[in-house]
Amino acid sequence: MEKIYNRIKLLRIERDISRQELAKRVQVNPQTIGFLEREQYNPSLSLAFKIAAVFGLSVHHIFSAKPFKSLFASNQDIPKEINV
Repeated sequence: MEKIYNRIKLLRIERDISRQELAKRVQVNPQTIGFLEREQYNPSLSLAFKIAAVFGLSVHHIFSAKPFKSLFASNQDIPKEINV
């Protein structure tokens, strides 16, 4: 089976949604969300659409057959090194 990459954890943290809350909203066990975030499980098409609806995004913004590029790598404004 082909691995499906995702941004679930990033989106969940950004929106301050716990695994338990996301699981409740999409009607799955919280462990399923953990497996998805670790890319140990590929979602069904139905589950992918439910997750996309929770975040208000298209499925292709959350899931991909190829690894996502780093969001930081594409942002020229983020300093490479921060001096403390």
